[in-house]
Amino acid sequence: MAACQAAPWAFSKDEGRVTFRRGKHSVTTNFMRDPDTQAAAQPMPILALEKICKRFGAVIVAQDIDLALDEGEALGIIGPNGAGKTTLFGIATGTVAPDAGRVLLNGIDITRLSPDRRCRLGLARSFQIPQPFGGMTVFENTVVAAAFGQDKRERDVYAGCIDILDRCGLAAQANRLAGSLTLIDRKRLELARALATKPRVLLLDEVAGGLTERECASLVALIKDVRASGVSIIWIEHIVHALVAVVDRLAVLHAGAIIASGEPNAVIRSPQVAEIYLGIAADA
Repeated sequence: MAACQAAPWAFSKDEGRVTFRRGKHSVTTNFMRDPDTQAAAQPMPILALEKICKRFGAVIVAQDIDLALDEGEALGIIGPNGAGKTTLFGIATGTVAPDAGRVLLNGIDITRLSPDRRCRLGLARSFQIPQPFGGMTVFENTVVAAAFGQDKRERDVYAGCIDILDRCGLAAQANRLAGSLTLIDRKRLELARALATKPRVLLLDEVAGGLTERECASLVALIKDVRASGVSIIWIEHIVHALVAVVDRLAVLHAGAIIASGEPNAVIRSPQVAEIYLGIAADA
């Protein structure tokens, strides 16, 4: 007797579901997206800090902090002094070791990498207080940053350094000793040295502090130009109006925790932020 052979199942996909049919019977079920499709739909952050914890003695400066920066994004961070903002930059760039958590750059775990290796992977930062080599010229300062940050010979970075100094408004002072610069020009040089490493992610630490309103506006224009070139930015700043002019998203750090994050003006208007950061009672 011939064996009975069942008809094959047919299937169709529609709106995240698969329907299997054979004769009068049908079964419909949800299906998982292909991992590659999911990854394409949800781009990986270019920089991520995951569950970061850090304390100095009894002082907690980071408690399970999660922070992510998308490629091309500008993120601002505000918070009172001692909130842990600069410590987060130290953890991201490798000058401060976290007690727990990890740092990812473009999906790569860099938590145990040295600061110079992180720099060569595309992560650069500025410091609150500019720290140029005072006995070297503006051009020489930029060449040192470019050569070491890109792991290249000095003569191979000359042209790029000239271009960066021009972008930062320092071309006319290229041969001036860095130690003789004004505050605004020292801050410009701090930014130029960071850019000379060709970063994909740039961390700016209170670069607008101490500047006049006119100088601040000039610096904001420069940072906007840097961002337009494709560099992703995290900017810590107390000059909030300068920050809001640049960033897409604002996060508030307080007592080692992020207490608010979102559209900058909405975050600033938050009663919790007004009370904790600005010292204004929520019911005032």
